[in-house]
Amino acid sequence: MTQEYFVPESASVVLSNRIIYTPSVFARDSLFYLQEVGALTAIKPHTSCRSNLHSYLCFLVNTGTGTLEYKKRTYHLSEGDVVFIDCQKGYCHSTGNIESCDLPTVKKAICSVDNKNNLWTLQWCHFYGSAVASIYDKYLKRGGEPVFHSDNPSVFEDLFHQLENVASSEDYIRDMKINVLLASLLECLMSYSWNPKSSVCARERQELHIIKSYIDENYAKKITLQILANQFFLDKSYLCKIYKEQYGVSLNRYISEKRITEAKRLLRFSNMTMEQIGDKVGYEDGNYFSRVFKKLEGCSPREYRKNW
Repeated sequence: MTQEYFVPESASVVLSNRIIYTPSVFARDSLFYLQEVGALTAIKPHTSCRSNLHSYLCFLVNTGTGTLEYKKRTYHLSEGDVVFIDCQKGYCHSTGNIESCDLPTVKKAICSVDNKNNLWTLQWCHFYGSAVASIYDKYLKRGGEPVFHSDNPSVFEDLFHQLENVASSEDYIRDMKINVLLASLLECLMSYSWNPKSSVCARERQELHIIKSYIDENYAKKITLQILANQFFLDKSYLCKIYKEQYGVSLNRYISEKRITEAKRLLRFSNMTMEQIGDKVGYEDGNYFSRVFKKLEGCSPREYRKNW
């Protein structure tokens, strides 16, 4: 249902479709859960400010322009821009308001008319969940910004529409469906966490892709952090840091996972001995191979072969 949102002065400033959602106890304890989802069309210049909310906000600017004040910075927003912020921090977003613009008085007057004719339309959702804080922390560590421009805003539009449809339905598994949609939203957001406007991040991502491809092809050979650092002309500590930030796993762990994955295939579908398999995947020491295997799988190679 279309509703008017009123500011304290009782002046109607936006038209909105809004669903305030109450998740189940199960959803609050175990899932990504929705707090609010909606869309709005501004009909007058306005500013909305909040702080200390246990919530994460994502919104898409469908049309028009505005600004976001967040962590003592001002971001200028326009069509196709996406915002992703932690609402524990204070924030304000505005449209049609140019009072804070650093412009001469005459230009402000001209700009004021233009801004009122360019009031925005938005889609948004507030959401939470026990894992969101750590995901947002990872987003920031990977270089994610509070604001980015999407090259495919229709993906976000579609996810917001689906969230609205599910939240307004009587589906008895709607909390599960909302969890899936929010996970997809977080996946989309994370894909933009390496700032596309940052040449440094773009170069690092390309370098890491080359390193990862090298590991995928050569994991059975002798590979150490020092060998990789020397081969790709990177500091060893720096390489460890940026690799984990990009892929969410340490280099040593990734190499081990590649080797153990191949070892599991050979255990199931070959007649090779444990020693032969360990050597085949890059472990010359059979005992060390068994220790690494048990650490990752929770059982010995011999037990794994028997169980599968």
